[in-house]
Amino acid sequence: MEAEMSKKMPGVGSFIVSVILLMASNGCAAGKEKEIGVYEIKRGDFSLNFTNWGATVISVILPDKNGKLNDVVLGYDSVEEYENDTTYFGSVVGRVANRIGGARFTLNGKNYTLVANEGHNTLHGGKKGFSDVIWSVKSHEKDSHITFTYDSFDGEQGFPRQSRVSVTYMFVGTNKLAVRMKAKSLNKPTPINLAFHGYWNLGGHASGNILSHTIQIFGSKITPVDQELIPTGQITPVQGTPYDFLKPQTIGSRINDLPNGYDINYALDGQDLHRAAIVWERRSGRKMELWTNEPGMQFYTGNKLVDVKGKGGFVYRSHAGFCLETQGFPDAVNHPNFPSQIVNPGEIYDHIMIYRFTAV
Repeated sequence: MEAEMSKKMPGVGSFIVSVILLMASNGCAAGKEKEIGVYEIKRGDFSLNFTNWGATVISVILPDKNGKLNDVVLGYDSVEEYENDTTYFGSVVGRVANRIGGARFTLNGKNYTLVANEGHNTLHGGKKGFSDVIWSVKSHEKDSHITFTYDSFDGEQGFPRQSRVSVTYMFVGTNKLAVRMKAKSLNKPTPINLAFHGYWNLGGHASGNILSHTIQIFGSKITPVDQELIPTGQITPVQGTPYDFLKPQTIGSRINDLPNGYDINYALDGQDLHRAAIVWERRSGRKMELWTNEPGMQFYTGNKLVDVKGKGGFVYRSHAGFCLETQGFPDAVNHPNFPSQIVNPGEIYDHIMIYRFTAV
């Protein structure tokens, strides 16, 4: 069976072996729920591989303008590396993505203390957020979609109330990928803000840095941050700053004007399902367009990647990939002027992303 899976999913054979070894070391019996697996969806030359550890995207295989296939997301060769990962490569982060200042917030007059994992702040859900748990596979059709689910218990990492979460990755036509994240609180209000933390390099994951990629971001404002990357509560225009990508610019064109590169939330323009960004890589001709229904998008240029050994032994360094994390605004639970992330019983959190890939 393992050999058959490896043939169907070229390039992930070593990952599958590591999954089997990890299951054996954990005493997992075949057929039981909550085992760690590897899954593929494929349509023509467009394919993705996943693991249910963190509902993580392992690879995204796309053709370039000459038809050559390449993997355009950063990642690892083994499940153990994802289990010990601190970069969030390809994972779903939550219960509340991004940062919460002071690892605390107040909801309906009650104070909540969270697990701090970045100094005294909480990042991406705490020390063991949604990226570090085993999700269940609810539905999987290789030519169309995969759906992962997770039930978050009351008090997990300090967050109140039980929540039920699902993430679906699905093909739309021949060149679009839709990602839909849904969640609900099962009893009382709770904050929910999920994000997909893929690191993209449209030239190929092992092609070097992404500074020559051209990007256009449809966000005329940002939420400025302090030295700990916690929002100040302001929402300020990008015009006249290095954050202005309203017209296409290379990522590296003004990155040296910033102390550490880009790691900032954009207040996106538009409502309902709106375009968030376009990224183009000249040599491969690959273009990625992103739409979302969320109000914000974190633009991160992999500033903290330091000699991370990735797929095929390639070493990822600073700016090896970029992230476009559509989301609610960071630290919204502590800023009443930001769009609310509180989900009440009977309400559905419904976060949509649509990626369109072309190569010319």
